[in-house]
Amino acid sequence: MKVHEYQAKEIFKKYGILTPREKMCRTVDEVLGASKEIGLPCVIKAQVMVGGRGKAGGIKIAKNENEVKEHTSSILNMEIKGIPVKKVLVSEAIDIGTEAYLGIIIDRAEKKTVVMACKEGGVEIEEIARQRPEAIFKVYADSLLGLMPHRGREVGLFLYADPKLAFECAAVTSKLYKIFTDLDSSLVEINPLVVDKSGRLIALDAKLNFDDNGLFRHPDVEAMRDRESEDENELLAKEQDLSYVRLAGNIGCVVNGAGLAMATMDLVKHFGGEPANFLDIGGSSSPEKVMNALRILLKDENVKVIFFNIFGGITRCDDVANGILEAKKTLNIKHPIVARLTGTNEDKAMEILKEAGLIFAKTMDEGAQKAIELLK
Repeated sequence: MKVHEYQAKEIFKKYGILTPREKMCRTVDEVLGASKEIGLPCVIKAQVMVGGRGKAGGIKIAKNENEVKEHTSSILNMEIKGIPVKKVLVSEAIDIGTEAYLGIIIDRAEKKTVVMACKEGGVEIEEIARQRPEAIFKVYADSLLGLMPHRGREVGLFLYADPKLAFECAAVTSKLYKIFTDLDSSLVEINPLVVDKSGRLIALDAKLNFDDNGLFRHPDVEAMRDRESEDENELLAKEQDLSYVRLAGNIGCVVNGAGLAMATMDLVKHFGGEPANFLDIGGSSSPEKVMNALRILLKDENVKVIFFNIFGGITRCDDVANGILEAKKTLNIKHPIVARLTGTNEDKAMEILKEAGLIFAKTMDEGAQKAIELLK
């Protein structure tokens, strides 16, 4: 689960991390009031849970009342990466001295929590990691003892030559780690972490993601969920016990099991196609579940071919076949369907689907290749 910048900063404040004076607004009038309260110049920032706001024109500095109105109207009428802007954050303009990056994630290769720091703030850290990995400083938290104090000091001394700032940064790092562990976070990020002209260390921007599996422990965090800003189909899938993530391709994948789903998408890419989604129907899939999965998948207009890749263990192939058959009748599916159904009751599944007009494949490779051929 993701939250907006203003929500992440509310959590930062509770943990004692300094942020600018700010106010979230939904209308031009609210922004005008906030700008008078905070003072001019002020910064107006679109609140959407995607990156690249600045490049898209979603962050503007307003120096007077006319610019406040003009920038707010412009931002509230834009879409950033397909997401309409419905809220803005009005922030005091900080006189920036230096910028840095500070974040915490899980390093899955090392199976540890890692703190990452970079002396270049306000940039896409993923690009730096790809092009200049040596520019990123990393320290790992101990699996049992957590982030030891000396590790936080190492981060501070890497970013700042001034001992006072280095120790302040070490304290901020410790607070970020506490947020990360206390709230079952999957990402905590300050970008940029700035030093203003008066020497204050300020979290100018904030990003917080949470592990959905831990939300039952944090009803206050769950209450922050902004359904308007999340993919409607992903939320619907979750309610129906499906795992769905929309991608940019045109081959809709329906698979049982997360590992098989990832392998299926890799195969589609390997043979030159583009998967349209990650869609895991899970184990013990009833025909109704398959129907729901197809209903969600077909809401994506980019989908041109559907590829079922089912390895039936707990999942029964005949249940999946009945779901496909019912969906074809009920949803009037015109898309070509490639099916690789193997495992429990696969013979029954083939009998059910023999007159349904599906294209069958014996292997994953064959299924992926046939799906791609159908696009041509």
